[in-house]
Amino acid sequence: MKNLQARFQKSLVAFACIAATGFVFNLAARAADEKKAPAAKPALTVNVTQALSANMPLRLGANGNIAPWQEASIGTEANGLRLAEVRVNVGDSVKRGQVLATFAPDSIQADVAQIKASVAEAEANLSEAAANAQRARDLQTTGALSASQINQYLTAERTAQARLQAQRAAEQVQSLRLKQTQVLAPDNGIISARSATVGAVLPAGQELFRMIRGGRLEWRAEVAAADLSRVKPGMNVRLNVNSANTTSAPIVGKVRMVAPTVDAQTRNGLVYVDLTSSGDARSGMFARGDFEIGEGTGLTLPQTAVQLRDGFNYVLKVGQITDNTSKVSEVKVTTGRRVGNRIEITGGLDAAARVVASGAGFLADGDTVRVVEVATPVVAK
Repeated sequence: MKNLQARFQKSLVAFACIAATGFVFNLAARAADEKKAPAAKPALTVNVTQALSANMPLRLGANGNIAPWQEASIGTEANGLRLAEVRVNVGDSVKRGQVLATFAPDSIQADVAQIKASVAEAEANLSEAAANAQRARDLQTTGALSASQINQYLTAERTAQARLQAQRAAEQVQSLRLKQTQVLAPDNGIISARSATVGAVLPAGQELFRMIRGGRLEWRAEVAAADLSRVKPGMNVRLNVNSANTTSAPIVGKVRMVAPTVDAQTRNGLVYVDLTSSGDARSGMFARGDFEIGEGTGLTLPQTAVQLRDGFNYVLKVGQITDNTSKVSEVKVTTGRRVGNRIEITGGLDAAARVVASGAGFLADGDTVRVVEVATPVVAK
């Protein structure tokens, strides 16, 4: 019995030794495999950068419509004439005094000829009456003519003078009507609307064209009552009329006037901004703009470092760099103002964090990158 127990104990010891040997062997094999396993291959070679503190303009955003600075209504002064010719169309630039349209002048020309004949007749009558009156004055002291006859000749002279003046006044009226057969531009500007139709017989006062005086446009911004005191005449304004095209140049303007009243329903006040450069602006367009009300400090990154996806902004944060390689992690950030090629980071990122400067759109969260250079942040002037 004792021999059996001794044999059993020896077997257990031998089995334990074999198991320990196998475990040690497996550990060594695993270590060898780990040494042989290749390191993760970098997905991209990138530059990294850090957020830079910079002075940026403080801006007050507002929405509004673009409208003409002043709009002129151009109509007809002639009554009952046929429109013979229209010389301009919508969008044409015109000069003060330029002929825009003409009416058929035939009937008025006939009236002018008739009144000229009447003036000539009145002049002849006056000449005869004046001669008779002069003879009466000469004979007044001789007694050849009675006082009533002399008075009759003098009255006839004054009557002839009055008739001539009346005919000359009528001639001026007909000449004015003849001038009114031409519709002239009252100022320099751009034709914004046309209702004139060739062949139409129009009454006096009928509108034919509308014109933007001087081609000047303005932006009528709606600003909350609480912010109106921050807006002053002369402030610079930058407008964007095409939000879909981020590459289009902004339109520059200056505040001309802040309205003295506030809408009781919306609690917004109007700010009138003269557009010094019209660009793509058109009357009736909706535009969003920013009033430049001062400067402030903020953290900025290159716009190439910030990626927009699903309505949110992200950057790729670079971890610890070992042998010029590192892993990147995706971080959601909030953005603010933009100046040149820089964008303000208002939240979500530590100032000391290093991020991928460009090419983030080709990387994903957790990718390994090779870092070749730390980009020096430069603020565009």
